[in-house]
Formats: sequence, C-alpha cells, structure tokens
Amino acid sequence: MTDKALVVGEALIDVVSHDGQPLGEHVGGSPLNVAFGLALLDRPVEFLTWIGDDPRGRRIADYLHDSGVALAPGSQGASRTGTAHAELDEKGSAQYTFDLEWVVSPQSAPTARPVLHTGSIATALQPGADGVETLIETYAPTTTITFDPNIRPEFFANPEEALANVESIVAKSDVVKASDEDMRWLAPNTSPEDLAARWLALGPAMVAVTLGADGSYAVCADGSERIPAYPTEVVDTVGAGDAFMTGLVDALWSAELLGGHRREHLRRITTDQLRQVLKVAALSAALTVARPGAALPDRAMRDRAAARLVD
Repeated sequence: MTDKALVVGEALIDVVSHDGQPLGEHVGGSPLNVAFGLALLDRPVEFLTWIGDDPRGRRIADYLHDSGVALAPGSQGASRTGTAHAELDEKGSAQYTFDLEWVVSPQSAPTARPVLHTGSIATALQPGADGVETLIETYAPTTTITFDPNIRPEFFANPEEALANVESIVAKSDVVKASDEDMRWLAPNTSPEDLAARWLALGPAMVAVTLGADGSYAVCADGSERIPAYPTEVVDTVGAGDAFMTGLVDALWSAELLGGHRREHLRRITTDQLRQVLKVAALSAALTVARPGAALPDRAMRDRAAARLVD
C-alpha cells in the first residue's frame, strides 16, 4: 500500500474576467484544487489528469511540482490544455464556460491507497468519464472512494441525465459531498436533506451537503449533523467547495477512517465524529472564501484559526 492519495480529474487554466474585463489567468480545476489543498495540508498526493505539452500545460505541471503534488504518468497527452472562462458577478460568484478534452490514460496495476478522490467534469465528460468509473471500480476494494459531483450543467442534456450519472458514481463511493445548489438542480422537487438520505441508501458511509451561508449538513448510518457557517467576510466563493472537500478528506484521514481496510470503521462513524469532520471542512471553506481565488489554507493557517475559535 502507498500512503499517497490519488486525485483524478481535470486541470485547467481559469481565464477570469469581470464586466467583460480580463483579470488574469490562474491554474484551476476542481480536482486539481483538491490535490493542491491536500498537499498544503502535508498529505502525500498524486494527481492523474489530462493536459497538453503546451505553455498552459507546462504552467500547470510546474504549479503542481512546486506545490508538492506528483503528476501521475500519462497525464500530459492532450492536444491542448483546457480552459475555463470565469465571469465574476458583483458578489464574487463565478459563471464558467469550458473548453477542454478529457481522457484517462490507462494505468498500471493499482496499489492500495488511503483515498481516491474524483468528481466534477471528470465524471461527466466522455470519453474520460468512463475511464474514471473503471478506475473507481478497480480501486474500490482497497481504497476509500470520495466523490464531489460539482455539477456543470453544460455537460448534460438535462437534470435527469445528470442525476442518473451522479447516482451511478454515488453507489460506488464511500464519501459523497455536494452543494445544495447542485442537489436542487439535480432534483428540484426533493430537499437536499432528503436527497442526501436517498444517496446514503445507495451505499456511501456518509453524505455531506454544503449550504453556503447556512452552513453544512451530513448524514451517516448513526444519524445526521448540521453546523452553521463560520463567520467571515466573503471576498469570493472560488474554491470554497473544493476547500470543504479537502478538509473533509483530511479530517477523515486524521481520524484513521480512510483506506479499504478501514471501510467498516468508516461505515460506523458516529454523529460526534461526523460533527468534528464537518467543523474541519467548514473552517477550511471559510478561510478560502476570505481570500481571492482558490486560496485553500495550509495546515498552519487552519490550526491558527482553530485555536482562535477555541480561545
């Protein structure tokens, strides 16, 4: 078994603008943010993606290297590196337009890992989405599977198609996190809490829901927990969900609940443990929205913030 987490998904260059005026280009992509965030927390992590050997692709590769993230073999075969054009509104929320291709390079025989995380475009865009599902099925016997749908509606014909796609992966996952906005788009006649319960019944050990300014909620076999959001002045929401997901994985890692050999322990997670995990994830998100861009916290920053809360 290796101690490296495996994150699978898209890496992009975010081309950011406001009122049609360019503000700059930044390395981005939801799975990339999770890989980067785990490395900031001193977790060993490998990232399997699909970028080109072009200036933007080399910028991403350098960014990952400098962050301590290992780029998995076979990640640099794309004809071009994808982009996400992000238009910010007055509240700092982003609307995205994507231009990318997504392929999963065949991997050698898998080694057991603490966790495989995926989601977002990686589980929606073909032909790579099928490759991701194959990876999940291959790693699942030995590895905790975590999943954040992070829905991009433009990659689906309609919400019904998206829901079927998401629930296929939910059923193969151990930990699922989704935003209430995504859940309401997927199932507009079902509350996020009811949809979380439905997803829990499909097989995961826990399902967490981010509720924006209203905090977060999670459910497991032992029950459910809800916590308020930490007070903070929001600069923008870029990377907030990825920070929450990263905090979730890190907290479960610290609780020694990751890895295929710990699956039954994860399934028996208590509501007290669930609440502590939610607090870590929520604090990670709060620290991220207080700074511009996907500025996920490192461990020292988060520890200092946690100590202030205790004081």
